Amino acid sequence: MGGTIARLADQGHRVLLLDMTNGEPTPHGDPQTRAREAAEAAKILGVSRRGLDLPNRTLEHTIEARHRVAGVIREHQAEIVFTPHLPDAHPDHTATTRIVEDARFDAKLTKVDFPGEPIYPRYLFYYFCTHLRTIPRPSFLYDVSGYEDRKHRAILAYESQFVTPESNRWIVEWLDAAGTYFGSRIRTRAAEPFVTKEPLGLTGLECLT
Repeated sequence: MGGTIARLADQGHRVLLLDMTNGEPTPHGDPQTRAREAAEAAKILGVSRRGLDLPNRTLEHTIEARHRVAGVIREHQAEIVFTPHLPDAHPDHTATTRIVEDARFDAKLTKVDFPGEPIYPRYLFYYFCTHLRTIPRPSFLYDVSGYEDRKHRAILAYESQFVTPESNRWIVEWLDAAGTYFGSRIRTRAAEPFVTKEPLGLTGLECLT
């Protein structure tokens, strides 16, 4: 959802990327390299970023993890939260979504020792980053026309993951193609798919592409 992130930032939204883990270990790179690449990607997208440094590959849906994410939601006063769409073959993605769904509720609690002020994010949207070979069936598509290059450059900022290993370079091409395809569904140059379990409200049709 890099195009959406960049466009939201340009529209004046205060966007925070929250890394659940540092991404290590992986076949390529190291913690320092991954941190540098993540910072560069955030700079390209024009947003801020922070990490929880929870355990990669063994991330679990625990009360502690829920409360830590809830604290970030409260500190940032997040009105909209995005999390991976399920089902997914990646255990860390699955755990992340369960953590975030519960953290949304926990963030509104009072009489708790959490940082920040209570808030219940109005919307929870799901983006597609699945390791299953499924075809997305989105609730809505977000027009990211004009943001294709920034998304592309932000992905390439993760050089150790998508440039150095030749076997992963096709993923960048796939993401570019997916943006074009979803854009064609709403007659724009590019779009990104999302799912919502709760209805969206419209005050008019002028916002429709």
